[in-house]
Amino acid sequence: MESHDLMLWARDFLAAVTEQDRGRLRGFFTPGAVVYWPNTGEKFSLEDYLTANCEYPGQWRGQLLRAEGTDAGAVVAARVWEDGGPSCHVVSFLRFDGAGQIIEMTEFWGDDGPPPRWRQELGLGRNYTEDT
Repeated sequence: MESHDLMLWARDFLAAVTEQDRGRLRGFFTPGAVVYWPNTGEKFSLEDYLTANCEYPGQWRGQLLRAEGTDAGAVVAARVWEDGGPSCHVVSFLRFDGAGQIIEMTEFWGDDGPPPRWRQELGLGRNYTEDT
């Protein structure tokens, strides 16, 4: 997939995820697709993944940060948040079939928040979001 096409694809995919649009989201996957969430040790069939995503309580928003093509698929990074609720960053490793549908997705989710106290106490790092 060309870089520009991949960015459009990734934006559309993220919109289907955050809008919890089961029908539209299903169209991105092959029927036998498998989804892995290593942070929680879970493996989902397509149907289980659609239920986990589309039945999640609350209204999500999303921002695509990056999409890079690979030999077999793509790597997509995004920020996903709920107004007044949790905020996360997610990196998804995608493997496509010959038609550009996902056959396997491995997602790493990380909760957003301040650095742990021990790093704050040592004065390590700085907030890069304040860089201009």
